[in-house]
Amino acid sequence: MACLDRRGLPLSTESDLAAGRYRQGVNLLLSAWPGAAETLEGAVAADPDFALAHAARARLHAIRAEMPAARARIAAAAEQVARRGTERERSHVGILSLAINGQPARALDATLAHVEAWPRDALILSLPLGAFGLFAFSGMAGHDQARVDLCERHARHYDADDWWFLTYRGWSQAENGAVAQGRALTQRGFELRRENANAAHALSHAMYEAGAGEEAEALIEGWLPGYDRSGPLHGHIAWHAALGALERGDAERALALYAAHVAPAVSAGMPVNVVSDTASFLWRLQAYGHAVPAGLWQAAADYARPVFPAAGFPFADAHMAILEAATGEREAAERRAAALARLVEAGSLAAGPVVPAICRAALAFAEEDYAGCARLLEPVAAEVVRIGGSGAQREMLEDMLLLALMRGGEAEKACALLDRRLHRRSSPRDARWRGQLAA
Repeated sequence: MACLDRRGLPLSTESDLAAGRYRQGVNLLLSAWPGAAETLEGAVAADPDFALAHAARARLHAIRAEMPAARARIAAAAEQVARRGTERERSHVGILSLAINGQPARALDATLAHVEAWPRDALILSLPLGAFGLFAFSGMAGHDQARVDLCERHARHYDADDWWFLTYRGWSQAENGAVAQGRALTQRGFELRRENANAAHALSHAMYEAGAGEEAEALIEGWLPGYDRSGPLHGHIAWHAALGALERGDAERALALYAAHVAPAVSAGMPVNVVSDTASFLWRLQAYGHAVPAGLWQAAADYARPVFPAAGFPFADAHMAILEAATGEREAAERRAAALARLVEAGSLAAGPVVPAICRAALAFAEEDYAGCARLLEPVAAEVVRIGGSGAQREMLEDMLLLALMRGGEAEKACALLDRRLHRRSSPRDARWRGQLAA
C-alpha cells in the first residue's frame, strides 16, 4: 500500500517510518510547534532519498531565516525528486525552491496553479496565506481579499475538522472584515488542536479585530505557558497580550510582558517578528504617553541593524525606519527612504511609493514634526496595506497619522479618522483620544 500524507496525497517513499515522521513533522510545522525540525530530520534519516522530507526541512529553515541551510536542503530535495518523485512532488519542490531562492512572484503564480491541480497539498497552499505569506508580501493592495478568495475556492476539498484549514480560513475572514465568521472558524480550529500556535495567534487576531482585547489577553495568559519558548510564535503571541495591556492603559503589565517574552534578549522568534514586535511595541508605548525605559530602543536597534541592513523589504523597512528615527540615526533613516525611492523609480518595489513615505513619516514623527508627518502619511494612508503584515501590525501607522493630526492641530481630520475606525473596531484607547479631542 502506498504511503500517503496527512490529507491522502501519495508520497514517494516506501518507508512507513519516514512517511509517519513526515506527516507528524508537517503537522508540527503547520502549527508552528516545537519539534518539527527533529521530526523531519527523523524522516530523512529513515529514507535519505525522500524528497518531500528534505523540502519540508528547507521550508522550516526558511521560516527561521536560515537561508544557506534552506537553499542547501531544497537543492537536495530537487535532486531527489528528479530521480524519484511524482508530478505533484516535483511541482511542490519547485515552488519551494522559487520561494527560498528569492523569486516570490513566480512562486505565487506557481502556487496558484499547483493548488488548482492538488488543492489538498496544504504545505503549498499555506505559502500565500498568513500575515507574512506570498500574498501579504506581494505588494498588492487587495491581499486580504485574495486570501479569502483562495480559501473559499478550495474549502470544499477540506474536511470539516481539518484544524489547519479552519485556522487559516478563519484568519483570512477576520482580517478581511468578516470578524464574527472568522472568529468562529479559528475557535473551532483551536479547539480541535490546542497545540497549535497558529490557531492561538489567529484567534488572538480575531478577538483584537472584534474589540475583545481583554478576552485575547485572557486566552494568551492561559495558553502561553504551555507553549515552549523555542516556539517561533512565543514572543509574538505575548506581544499581542502586551498590546492588550497598552490598550487598557496598563503600561506596567505591558512592559513586564515585553521584558519576559518579546525583547530581543529573550525571544527565539523569527527575525522579522522580533524586529517588528520590538519596534512597534516601543513606538506605541511612547506614542501613547508612557516612558520607554532606558536602553530598550537601543537594544532593539542593535538586534535589527545586522538583520535588515539594506532597504527593499517593505514590512521590515517600515519598522527599521522607526528604530532608526527613535535612536537618532537620522542619516540611516534618510538613506533607507532614498534607497526605497530609487527602487520605486526603477519599478522594482511592488509595494510602491507608500514605503519611502512611511520611512520619512516615521522620522518626522520622531522629530515632532507632526504636520510634516501628516502631510506624508495622509495621501498614502489607503496604500499602507501594501507593506503586508496584519491589520493589528499596520494599525500602528494609522495611529501615527491620527496622533500627527491631533498634535498638528487637525482635530476635525482626527475625529473623522476615529469615526472610520469605529466602524471596524472599538478600543479603550480610541475612546480616550476621542475624549481628548472633545475637551
